[in-house]
Amino acid sequence: QVQVVESGGGLVQAGGSLRLSCASSGRTISDYAVGWFRQAPGKEREFVATISRRGSPIYYADSVKGRFTISRDNAKNTVYLQMNSAKPEDTAVYFCALNIGPSIRGTDYDYWGQGTQVTVSS
Repeated sequence: QVQVVESGGGLVQAGGSLRLSCASSGRTISDYAVGWFRQAPGKEREFVATISRRGSPIYYADSVKGRFTISRDNAKNTVYLQMNSAKPEDTAVYFCALNIGPSIRGTDYDYWGQGTQVTVSS
């Protein structure tokens, strides 16, 4: 059984940076494309970024383009989401998910983590 675990969330000031990590167990993360999604209180889950198995192509939501960077280190079985120039509206629970191919639709993903809280203070 595949399990997904996110880490790295926390409190950051507006304009600051944070790096989230996503790791898998049961199967190596290199077998999957990985997506990051987020859900703020009272809002629907939204797509943030996705990366293919080999690292390209990569897609970003317009709201994070130029500020967030998704990357992967298959040797470390980890995918990262580097968050720079954080804004209060980035506050949400961030989820990592695995799929065969990159997709912006959450419904395409087979395996999900429990999420990690990111709070950006103004």
